[in-house]
Amino acid sequence: MQSLTKRAVVYGLCLVLGLLAVLPNVLPERIAQQLPDWYSQQTLSLGLDLRGGSQLLLALDETTLLQQEHQRLADEAARLLREQRIGHGPISVSDRQFSVPLRDSQRAQEAVQLLQPVLEQGTLSRAFSISAEGSRVLVAATDSHRKALLDDAVERSLEVVRRRLDESGLVEPSITRQGRDSILVQMPGVEDPAQIRALLGTTAQLNFHWVADSRSNAARIQRPLADGSQTLWLEREVAMAGEHVRDAQLGFNAESGQPVVNFRLDSAGTRIFGDLTQANVGRALAIVLDNRVITAPVIRSVIAGGQGEISGAFTSKEASEVALLLRSGALPAPLDVVEERTIGPDLGSDAISMGLTTGLLGAALVLAFMLLAYGRWGLLASVTLSLNVMLIFAVLTVLGATLTLPGIAGLILTIGMAVDANILINERIREESRNGRSPQLALKLGFDRAYRTIVDANVTTLIAVGLLFLFGTGPVRGFAVTIGIGLLTSMFTAIAVTRLLLELGQRRRPQALAELPLQRWLQRLTQKPLNIMRGRVLGLGLSVLLSVASLVLLVQPGLNYGIDFRGGTLLETHLPQVPTDQLRDVLEQQGFSQISLQELGGAGEYLLRLPLAAEGGHALADAVKSSLQAQWPEAEFPRLEMVGAKVSGQFADVTILAVLLAVTGMLGYLWLRFESHFALAATLTVLLDVTKTIGFFVLTGLDFNLTAVAALLALIGYSVNDKVVVFDRVRETLRAQPGMDWPQVLNDSITATLSRTVFTSVTTALALLPMAIAGGAAVASFAQPMLFGVVVGTLSSIFVASSILYYLGQRRQRLGLAQLRPTDEEIQQQLKLIP
Repeated sequence: MQSLTKRAVVYGLCLVLGLLAVLPNVLPERIAQQLPDWYSQQTLSLGLDLRGGSQLLLALDETTLLQQEHQRLADEAARLLREQRIGHGPISVSDRQFSVPLRDSQRAQEAVQLLQPVLEQGTLSRAFSISAEGSRVLVAATDSHRKALLDDAVERSLEVVRRRLDESGLVEPSITRQGRDSILVQMPGVEDPAQIRALLGTTAQLNFHWVADSRSNAARIQRPLADGSQTLWLEREVAMAGEHVRDAQLGFNAESGQPVVNFRLDSAGTRIFGDLTQANVGRALAIVLDNRVITAPVIRSVIAGGQGEISGAFTSKEASEVALLLRSGALPAPLDVVEERTIGPDLGSDAISMGLTTGLLGAALVLAFMLLAYGRWGLLASVTLSLNVMLIFAVLTVLGATLTLPGIAGLILTIGMAVDANILINERIREESRNGRSPQLALKLGFDRAYRTIVDANVTTLIAVGLLFLFGTGPVRGFAVTIGIGLLTSMFTAIAVTRLLLELGQRRRPQALAELPLQRWLQRLTQKPLNIMRGRVLGLGLSVLLSVASLVLLVQPGLNYGIDFRGGTLLETHLPQVPTDQLRDVLEQQGFSQISLQELGGAGEYLLRLPLAAEGGHALADAVKSSLQAQWPEAEFPRLEMVGAKVSGQFADVTILAVLLAVTGMLGYLWLRFESHFALAATLTVLLDVTKTIGFFVLTGLDFNLTAVAALLALIGYSVNDKVVVFDRVRETLRAQPGMDWPQVLNDSITATLSRTVFTSVTTALALLPMAIAGGAAVASFAQPMLFGVVVGTLSSIFVASSILYYLGQRRQRLGLAQLRPTDEEIQQQLKLIP
C-alpha cells in the first residue's frame, strides 16, 4: 500500500505541474493580468498558418562573401608587392581563389614568402593556402576558414536583420538561423512583406571613396550614380568604411529643403574623416551605398566635427529608409529570398476553426468507440487519454514550441495512436482473465506482458519521428515535435497512470473486465486460431503486384510534386463573381499564359501556380497581383508560397535521406530486439506499404509536399508499430511452446493479436477521418494518405508481414538455425549442462 501511495503522490504531482503549465493558455485575460508576468506569458505560440502573417527564408550569398574576402586580401597583396617592387599584372579574383600573375617568374617564391604572414590568420588552423605555379601565385581560403567565415557572416546577419526589423516597428518578429547559410524570418500579421523583403535584401554597405583624378595613380573601379545617369571612376581603396557611422537620421537641407540623411561618426571615424578631408581639400569624395554612388561632393574645407550630410535627390521615405539601414549596420553579404509564404488572417482563423472542429470530432469518435468496446474500462482509458492531451500541451508550452496546422494534425494522430497502449493493456488483462487468473493477478500480468511490446512499438515510431525532426523544416518539425511528445506522454499515462487507477479500483472492488457485445463477437471469431498462412501466397502476391503497379505509376504519370520539391510560387486568390474562363483570358492577355489555374472549394476561389522565375518568384507574384487588382480591385490574396530552386533541391535530397535513414534506423533497432529475419520481414513489409501509399498519391493527384513526407514517415512508424506487436507475440509463443509447428505459431500469434490490431486501426482511422474529410487542402496531403496507409498497414500486418516471416523462417529451419536467439536464462542452463 505504501508503494501505491507514493506512486499516487508522484504521478499526481506530475499531472498538477502539467495542469499549471497549461493554464496560462486558457485563463481569461482578466485573471491572467493579476498573475505574475513570468507565468501568465508562458503560452503556446500559434504558427503563421494559424494566425496569419508572412515568412521569409533568406539565404546568405556565399559566393559574394568569399569573393569579397579574396578581393580584400588581393588588395593587400597588391600593396605589399608594390612596396617590394615585385611587378605583377591584373589580379584575377573569384569566390574560389585569387591569382596574381608575376612579371618575373623567378620571384614567385619571394612573393609567396612575402604574402605568407598576411594570409596566416589564427593559430589553430590555416585560413588560406598559397602556392606558386610558374609565374602565378594562387591564394584560396581553406575549407575550415570558409566555414568559419560563413558562420560568422550568418551570425552577424542575424543581428543586422534583428536591428532592422526592430527599427521598422514590426511587432514580435521571429528570427532564427536555419541550416548552414539561411535565416528564417516570421512576421505575424504582415500580409504583404514586399517592403520588409526589400529592407532585408539590401546589403547597406556604405563606403567612402575618393574620386579618381589625374593626381591619383591608385587602382580604379567604376561605379554608377544612383540615378543611373553616368558612372564615375573611383579609387579602389576604401578611404573610410561605413562601420564608423554611429547614427543616421532623416533631415532636410537648410537651403533647398530637400530630404537628406544626416549622419554622425564615432570617435575613430571623426579622427579619420578629419585627417582625410584635411589632406584632400579640393577633391571629390564619393559616398557609395551598395556599389552605387549616392553623392560625390567636393571637399571645400576640413570637416572635423564628425558629422555629415548625404543628399541624393531622395524622397522623405527613401531618405528615412537609407537612415534606417545605416543605423542598423551593413550585411556582410547579400541575403537572397529563397522561400516566401504568406497566410492571410482570415485563412488562419479558418485553419484554427478547422483544427478545433476536426480534432474534437476525431477525439469524440475515439472516445465513443472505447466506451463501446470496453465499457467503464474504456471510460478510464478516455480519462487517461484526456490527461495525455493535457500533458502534450503542457510540454509544448514549457518548451516554447509553436503550434502549426501540421502540429494539430500530429496531435490528432497522436490521439488515435495513444489509445493503442491502452488497448494492448486491456487485451492482455482480458486474455489473462480468460485463462482463469484472479482480477489482481490478471492486472499485474497484463501490464507486465504489455510493457515490453509498448516500449518496442513506440521506440520504432520515435526513430521515424526523430529523423523527421532532424531533417524536416518549418511546419514539418512542428508535426514531428507533437508526435514525439505525444508518444512519450502516452507511455507515461498508459503504463503509469492507467495502472495506478486500475490498481486503486481493484483494491476497492476486485472485478474482471466485462465482456461487451463487440468483445464477445471477436472472441467467437478468434476462438479457434485462424488459418492465415493458408492464404499466404495470395496475400503476398497481391501486395507485391499492387506495389509494382504503384512503382509503374510513379514512372508514368508520376507524382504531382508540390512547390516544396519543384520550386515555384503558389498564389491563392479570391475573386467573387469571376468565372474561370474570364480569369484565364485575363491572365493570357497580361502575358501570364504559363500560369496554371486551379479552382478551390468555394466560388471565386482559385489557386495560381507560377513557374520558377529567374528573377525571383516574388517579382512574378507581385506582377500577377498588380494585374489582377487593376482588373478587379476587390481581389484578395490570402496565401502566397514561394520556394526557390535551391530550397526545393535541398528538400528533395533531405526527403530521400530521411526516408532511407528511417527505414535503416528501425531495421537496426528491430535487429537488436529480434532475430534478423523478423527485422527483415518488417522492413520489407513497410517498403511494400510505402510504395502502395505512393501509388495512392499518384492516383489521387494530391500534392506531394513536405506534409506528404510527414505522412510517409508517420506511416512508416505506425506500420512498424503494428508489426512489432504481432512479432512480439510470435516470439512469446515460440518461447512458451518451442516445439510447435512454425505455421501454427504464426496463426496463433496473429489470431491472439487480431482484436488489438483491429481496434487500434479503428481508433486511429476515426481520429483521422474528420480531418481527411473536412480538413481542407492544407492537411489533405497528410490526412488522406495516412488514412489509406492505416488500412494498408493493418492488412499487411495480418497477411503480408506474417507471410514474409513464414518464408524467412522456413529458410532458417532448412539451414538448421533457431528462430530466436537464446535468452540469458537459456544460456546459463546450457552452460550448466557442459561437463
